[in-house]
Amino acid sequence: MSNRDNPILAERNLALELVRVTEAAGLAAARWIGRGDKNAADGAAVAAMRSAFDAVAIEGTVVIGEGEMDEAPMLYIGERVGAGGPAMDIAVDPLEGTSIAAKGAPNAIAVIALAERGNFLHAPDIYMDKIAVGPGLPDGVVALDAPVIENLRNLARAKKCDVADLMVCTLERDRHAEIIARCREAGARITLIGDGDVSGVIAVAQPEAGIDIYLGSGGAPEGVLAAAALRCIGGQMQGRLLYENDEQIARARTMGITDPNRIFGLTDMARGDVMFAATGVTSGPMLRGVRWSHHGAITHSIVMRSRSGTVRTIEATHNFQTKPWIPA
Repeated sequence: MSNRDNPILAERNLALELVRVTEAAGLAAARWIGRGDKNAADGAAVAAMRSAFDAVAIEGTVVIGEGEMDEAPMLYIGERVGAGGPAMDIAVDPLEGTSIAAKGAPNAIAVIALAERGNFLHAPDIYMDKIAVGPGLPDGVVALDAPVIENLRNLARAKKCDVADLMVCTLERDRHAEIIARCREAGARITLIGDGDVSGVIAVAQPEAGIDIYLGSGGAPEGVLAAAALRCIGGQMQGRLLYENDEQIARARTMGITDPNRIFGLTDMARGDVMFAATGVTSGPMLRGVRWSHHGAITHSIVMRSRSGTVRTIEATHNFQTKPWIPA
């Protein structure tokens, strides 16, 4: 029996193929670390990721992307990728943390999630209000509409600790001033991040990251990507789309979202069997960034599968003398 005829082996191979796609994007983006041009870094990651998809045995449709069809070179919503195979939906961010990479700051990553057709929330590229905690907690221990202090007290009770022992992660944005103030009034500690809320959400499920809860608004596409990761490693998450005008509401309706005020749970955003892969561009708590050598580069990646619950970390050496992955 060939790998193609064995669905379990085919899925394992596909998971590894996804890592090769994020590696290509990460390597391309890494050429632009610290050069102050986030658009060039993002464009390089997009081009490399799009090219790498040509070798992946799927019939993929981008349902979570960076924009619309007329906003090239982004991997746009509705774009078809892959070399042919099972019909899959793709959530993608070729460079999550473009400003981070441009500044040479920590925690920029290239990220992909994959699910069978119809299993990702088709979210427009707008903001989403989010709350997330890690695995092993009572269902509903936190709620998106509950006051910050109530969520912190309930979480502390569930973790058998004091609120002062909790670490909150949120994006450092003016719009989060009230969240930050309520957390500090409650006595909780806070980690403020400049960008990269996919990693911020995933951190709640990684004990070594020291993050107990993620709060605040960020991109809806990033919310779906983070939900895909939590489906693989455990945790709870809720999100609600935040609209700036009627046009955005109308856009969401065309994507199947009939209730603009709906709170989406983890399995509303990522259902069924999910695969997730990411490669570090700059180093952070989850992944080390690209490291250059005289003959090539070393990448550090992670790949997860919800079916098996496995999480694999992959360190790869790319020898550009034998295979020039990206142009100088």
